[in-house]
Amino acid sequence: MSGQNIQTATIAGGCFWCLEAPYQRVPGVISVISGYMGGAIDNPTYTQICSGTTGHAEVVQIKFSPEKISFEEILDIFFILHDPTQLNRQGNDIGSQYRSAIFPHSDEQLKQAKAKIAALNQMGEYAAEIVTSIEPLATFYRAEDYHQDYYDTNSQQPYCQIIVAPKLEKLKRYLQGK
Repeated sequence: MSGQNIQTATIAGGCFWCLEAPYQRVPGVISVISGYMGGAIDNPTYTQICSGTTGHAEVVQIKFSPEKISFEEILDIFFILHDPTQLNRQGNDIGSQYRSAIFPHSDEQLKQAKAKIAALNQMGEYAAEIVTSIEPLATFYRAEDYHQDYYDTNSQQPYCQIIVAPKLEKLKRYLQGK
């Protein structure tokens, strides 16, 4: 990887397990780490995040090679994998920790995120307005080890079968259509 241009994207779209597993399977993605961002306390724990009182979102931080995948494609996948019209929830996961958010790492990412949301709204891609927030980049806190590679180590767990596996199918259809 020496000499390769590597960029970072940080996004929130419900439970981080639901984003981690699909992005781990995207060509050009180098790594995906589950964590927390956007809250008021340092070094939050999962228990604190679940209380919904810290202000953090469950996020994934994605390292990617822009020569193989663009930030715009990262966003395309993001909007396929979750419902960006649900405020502070995804399905039965309810609370601000499950909000839909983009944390741009550069002015260019900020510009692209705003343009993507505007374009999707204008096209009427969803039945309701997109509520995905664009939030200032903040300190990324890596989630506890048992949250990392969660689907790959717990694929038979009911949540993974019912919630995560269908997202992998959505990703597969997207990648086949490219």
